[in-house]
Amino acid sequence: MKKHMIALALACAAAFSMTPANAAEKLRIGTEGAYPPFNFVDTAGKIGGFDVDIGLALCAKMQVECEVVAQDWDGIIPGLIAKKYDMIIASMFITEERKKQVAFSDPYYMAAMTHVAAKSAGITAFTNEALKGKVIGAQAGTTQAEYIAAVYPDAEIKLYPTQDEANLDMANGRLDMEVGDMLPMLDWVSKNNDGKCCELIGRTDHRPEIRRRWRRDRPSSERQRSS
Repeated sequence: MKKHMIALALACAAAFSMTPANAAEKLRIGTEGAYPPFNFVDTAGKIGGFDVDIGLALCAKMQVECEVVAQDWDGIIPGLIAKKYDMIIASMFITEERKKQVAFSDPYYMAAMTHVAAKSAGITAFTNEALKGKVIGAQAGTTQAEYIAAVYPDAEIKLYPTQDEANLDMANGRLDMEVGDMLPMLDWVSKNNDGKCCELIGRTDHRPEIRRRWRRDRPSSERQRSS
């Protein structure tokens, strides 16, 4: 936990060392809007969450007007490349494949993935052999999806457009296990009625960093203002 807090504090310190930008400039921030507590759309239709708070704090420090745009996860990088928004702040894990498409900022927090199962599942081993034939789920287009495909080739893999849909199948007994980002999964099992069925049963060995993303054609001077 200490490692996670230091990484976030350093990111916040970096944000508040930025130089002012042209006040007339408007930046658009892309986020998923379906990944609480990091990003979500509330009952009033407003986009909020930790990622959004980070983005708006950066905008305030840069003295620029910002607009937050919700985008489905599977289209979030294509949307950035198509210039629907100027940067993504959506708790995206850093991967070599993604680095070929977009430019990442310094990390603003550290994350861990976790296994989630029904409280009665009795799963204690996380090897391919132990989970052969099990139905394992994750959100499509995520590092978690890549992880379960690589680690559990003999399991039945099910992928979902959103984390909420994966959670729903987990709650309804259509999955034996799912793999997700630890904090959203903890939020789900501890605060959501559907999540009371389930529990976190063990972290993976994968420890990704989370960063902001810019289009590669965005001027480096603009990226440096928020680094």
